[in-house]
Amino acid sequence: MAFQEAIKHFTALMDEGRGMNEQQRATFQNIHQGYPSDAIVRFLKAREWNVPKAHKMLMDCLNWRLQNEIDNILSKPIVPVDLYRAVRDSQLIGVSGYSKEGLPVFAIGVGQSSFDKASVHYYVQSHIQINEYRDRIVLPAAAKKHGRHIGTCIKILDMTGLKLSALSQIKLMTIISTVDDLNYPEKTDTYYIVNAPYVFSSCWKVVKPLLQERTRKKVQVLHGCGRDELLKIMDYSSLPHFCRREGSGSSRYSSSPGSDNCFSLDHPFHQQLYNYIKQQARGHIPPQPTKQGSFHVSLPDPDPEGVKIAETIESELIKYEDQKTTENTSKLSHPMNSLKIYSE
Repeated sequence: MAFQEAIKHFTALMDEGRGMNEQQRATFQNIHQGYPSDAIVRFLKAREWNVPKAHKMLMDCLNWRLQNEIDNILSKPIVPVDLYRAVRDSQLIGVSGYSKEGLPVFAIGVGQSSFDKASVHYYVQSHIQINEYRDRIVLPAAAKKHGRHIGTCIKILDMTGLKLSALSQIKLMTIISTVDDLNYPEKTDTYYIVNAPYVFSSCWKVVKPLLQERTRKKVQVLHGCGRDELLKIMDYSSLPHFCRREGSGSSRYSSSPGSDNCFSLDHPFHQQLYNYIKQQARGHIPPQPTKQGSFHVSLPDPDPEGVKIAETIESELIKYEDQKTTENTSKLSHPMNSLKIYSE
């Protein structure tokens, strides 16, 4: 009952003097895709059902969209194609299929994304384009196929290869995470962590208490590649390539070429996405020659909570690396102390 009152109060604020102007209403349509109440609930959840804070969050999001022309971002291809391929090879994300309930399955190569082939703005542009394509094309198509509203996705995070070098990516990943938190709240139903090395387990112990309860409930750390557990909610054909065998450390699958690798530009999802953006660019009025250059989006100030989490991860990674170095030095200094002979 309290939830319904909150939705009613939020809707009243939107219709009053502090409501939306014509431009804001137009961009709000690209957010809600015919389900305004669902969008309102997502913003309310993101602000713990505090109506004034949720209303401000939505209005800030609408203004961000207008100021950065987010409604037109799907007509701004990253060119030439070799540059886009380099972005895809270093920002590992893709759609491997759908859950049995019809939710898109997004795969993310956290441990092996290097973010070192282009400027920050290209990676942010690419990420927002995938978000917009998900919300405007992928989710509505899934809803039409299943005959019911589908407004969220599943994300499977591959931690293969996670190590100290990830420190150089934390700032960019924090920016991308902040963009999602502020402008695409509550779009993920569940996060599944797979192929987690020991260093992740160490980080997770200290990061988990820092997360909000609703976020903690969404995160599931699976054993190894998570294949058996994931097959309970999706068919084998929808498993990401890095989940298709038992055990962890499936790095050779994460970097495998071809259409089976959902990170690759050759995968059907990325082919459809890139062709859609090129088609939208051709239909954009007035027609303009496509030039190389990123679509600059104003980068948000990171949320203090996000900064604290990033700093905690950084501290844990450094601590882990120092521990490894100490252990290796100790082994070199006393090679015979750890020598054990086992009989069969």
